[in-house]
Amino acid sequence: MRLGERQILYIVKKVDFGVYLAEDPGDTENRVLLPGRQVPEGAAIGDPLEVFIYKDSKDRLIATTNVPKLVMGEVAELTVAQTGRIGAFLDWGLEKDLLLPFREQVKKVKEGDKVLVSLYVDKSQRLCATMNVYHNLQSDSPYHVQDQVIGRAYASSEEFGVFVAVDNLYSALIPKKELYGRVDLGEDVRARVTRVQPDGRLVLSIREKSYLQIHKDAERVLELLDSYEGVLPFNDRVSPAIILRETGMSKNEFKRAVGHLLKAGKIEITEKVIRKK
Repeated sequence: MRLGERQILYIVKKVDFGVYLAEDPGDTENRVLLPGRQVPEGAAIGDPLEVFIYKDSKDRLIATTNVPKLVMGEVAELTVAQTGRIGAFLDWGLEKDLLLPFREQVKKVKEGDKVLVSLYVDKSQRLCATMNVYHNLQSDSPYHVQDQVIGRAYASSEEFGVFVAVDNLYSALIPKKELYGRVDLGEDVRARVTRVQPDGRLVLSIREKSYLQIHKDAERVLELLDSYEGVLPFNDRVSPAIILRETGMSKNEFKRAVGHLLKAGKIEITEKVIRKK
């Protein structure tokens, strides 16, 4: 019997509180209970039933005819029903909520949050949820270069960038060089497909095409100037760290935007500041 999966089992014994199921109609040793309230009316010994196998509150294998919102090898968005001292508990459509341990959370979650998760079997042979869904995402998306997509940011890497689940289903990456501003894990991002890798995984950018992005960056600089009452207390010669912290742009992006505004006559640059005209 495969924990965390829907499968066909056979009724091998009937008792007052339900029926026992096994993979082989003649096997009376390796069996699992299907509680009486879930046994179809008229079910008889030898009948096949499609069930899901998980563990009850006493860690005993149990079968259910209910269809869970998540099975092994898939990815699904589930709602946090409550939180506790060992993690969060997710509503996955069964009587016993699914545990999302703290160590499997990419960010702290709270009651009511919707989280993208997969199933795994922990060291105690219990089903748990993880927000690290990379290995269960598909690589056969229908998208092509320049398509606009929406995906959930689920992991980040200093080396590679931000990993995204497009449509909560397909594997994608926003490389570091394509990041713009802040991307929070667990949040949805709108992006553009820049490449489809040979294995089918998507490479994304959250930046517009360069000629469009300059206008967007320039508007961002003007908004920042307004927040500083028209005088930005630094110019384009300050450190990249300051520019990134204040604007969310790289130094080159900031210089291009400032150059665009300067050419348009909307700002002036002094030795220490940028002033809006």
